[in-house]
Amino acid sequence: MLNKKNILPVLLLVQIIILKIISFFPEWIERIYSNRFYVYISNFSRILFGWIPFSVGDLIYFIVGFFIIRWIFRKFKNRKLDKNQNWKTVSMEILSFLSVFYFLFHLLWATNYHRVPLFEKLHIQKEYSDADLLDFTKKLIVKTNEIHSRIVKNDSLKVVFPYAQQQVFADNIKGYSNLSKQYSFFKYENSSIKKSLISLPLTYMGFAGYLNPFTNEAQVNDMLPMPNFPTTAAHEMAHQLGYASESEANFIGYLASIRNDDLYYQYSGYSFALKYCLRNWKIRDEKVLEQLLPTIHPGILKNYDDSQKFWEQYETFIETGFKIFYDNFLKLNQQKDGLDSYSKFVDLMVNYYKTEKV
Repeated sequence: MLNKKNILPVLLLVQIIILKIISFFPEWIERIYSNRFYVYISNFSRILFGWIPFSVGDLIYFIVGFFIIRWIFRKFKNRKLDKNQNWKTVSMEILSFLSVFYFLFHLLWATNYHRVPLFEKLHIQKEYSDADLLDFTKKLIVKTNEIHSRIVKNDSLKVVFPYAQQQVFADNIKGYSNLSKQYSFFKYENSSIKKSLISLPLTYMGFAGYLNPFTNEAQVNDMLPMPNFPTTAAHEMAHQLGYASESEANFIGYLASIRNDDLYYQYSGYSFALKYCLRNWKIRDEKVLEQLLPTIHPGILKNYDDSQKFWEQYETFIETGFKIFYDNFLKLNQQKDGLDSYSKFVDLMVNYYKTEKV
């Protein structure tokens, strides 16, 4: 007979097997989980926590972290216990905790990793040529330059964002509202977007924000340079809508930003997309990059330089360690490119704009 203490560890294995099986049926996940169950549970969570001015999810992490540390201290302070028995008990307790965590994580959000890919929903291709990328990058440069000129009236001046962070959270909803007129499945309701209480640790880890899967709060690093802030927040809002893929969240966040009626939000989106295209060229062909850079307004490049300097001042081994961890986490969750999946949204953009105007 199965010992009660072993039930949760055994259920962890059962959950892994079940999830592996249902991952072969993305259409079922899209229809039953992502477009039904998840819509209800995520909206309920945002209604429940969205009105609270601080991050409940961060607070929960603090509390859980405290109890984990206390548990570790209590378990290992008495070394007189039978080592074999002690390690067996500890292992079962750890697996029990992981079992509950795994269940809630996938029930409340992470099953979305296995839904129908966005390129299929939008009926766009996955592959593109260097010529396609070059054509798109040039068009993007023209558009970003245009928006930049309309804001600052001087090619050499960088954009200084005039809005407070809380206003960005409210204004981003307008971008999603405009986007949902074309794609109803991007409709965003019941706002729950917050500045993270752990923004400094997030910065050292190299993260601009994250979605708390247990409270469905979009957490944004409030230390970010402001031109980056709107599209980062829009990215986390895309996660709230159930788009777990980082490349898809980047793409949706970009679309929501450029559909905003305000030029500053459009600039955030276009400059964000252009930066990823330039990174792509740095990998593909640096000579092409060198030819493209002089065609970009100096003020835009100054904004890029500000962002780079911001992240460089917080670079430590901590960031390296967490990025290795997160890279493997993404690979375990249907994103085989790991952290490189963030850049894969260039694939979506290039192919999307084969039929749409930049």
